[in-house]
Amino acid sequence: MSDQLRNPVWHALNGAHAHFAERSGDAVRYEPAISPFLGLPTEPDAAAWADAAKLVGPGGFVVITGPPRSAPDGWESVEDLPGVQLVDDGVTGAPEPEAVRLTAADVPEMRELVERTKPGPFEDRTIELGTYLGIRRGGELIAMVGERMRLQGWTEISAVCTHPDHRGRGLASRLVRALVADIRARGEQPFLHAVATNTGAIGLYERMGFRIHHRPVFQALRALA
Repeated sequence: MSDQLRNPVWHALNGAHAHFAERSGDAVRYEPAISPFLGLPTEPDAAAWADAAKLVGPGGFVVITGPPRSAPDGWESVEDLPGVQLVDDGVTGAPEPEAVRLTAADVPEMRELVERTKPGPFEDRTIELGTYLGIRRGGELIAMVGERMRLQGWTEISAVCTHPDHRGRGLASRLVRALVADIRARGEQPFLHAVATNTGAIGLYERMGFRIHHRPVFQALRALA
């Protein structure tokens, strides 16, 4: 468990999500229209970083996750975000009668909600990574949650967000529990990430039954040449 979860992008793109991968040598990334994440071996050497630069091209933007590190030669740091990774430690899954399955037709509304709430990257084809559930009121999408990285025995819960006008009603936690039930039904376990400064969300996840597994850093990098 530990090795997979400490390098989830690499393991997802060399496993269940291999069909979404673009590769060059030791570097692998999601197709850019799906996600900006890039995966490298746990301890990448100069050759692996050169493979990554070749893969993304001059000016290419990627996000990596793992231990904090300085930007390697040939790359510039755009942003570093300390995060936490939480794993299932007895979360109660439960169906949500109000949840609807979101489809590609819903992507424009989903992107509007993401832009308003900033839960993390969400591209035009991110929805292809797994199940996305939403809640609508008066026809408007007001809350959603979905699946992102898939590893052996694990699925990441992501894009957890609620419209600011509808917060404080437990909508996101209800959707998370519904997705937990779906993931468990496949014989897998849920995990998720949060920005370390989002202590309110982290506290909510812990009360639901998640526990902090480790503390990665999300680094946004741009290839210089």
